[in-house]
Amino acid sequence: MTSRTYYTAVPKGDSTMLLYEDLARARMREAEQAASKLRLVRRLTAAKRWNRVSKWAAKRADQVASSL
Repeated sequence: MTSRTYYTAVPKGDSTMLLYEDLARARMREAEQAASKLRLVRRLTAAKRWNRVSKWAAKRADQVASSL
């Protein structure tokens, strides 16, 4: 039969961090990582959008220049 050990604190130097504090910090790190990924996705989406607008504007400028 195996014995179970229940941990309620994780030693961190002189002070101990309670388990719920450790879990809260882990959740905060996960939330920060998710926010970072979302920022990256938004930047990539914006770059694609501006690229399309730039191509459209260049094509439109060429059309106007050729009609002059």
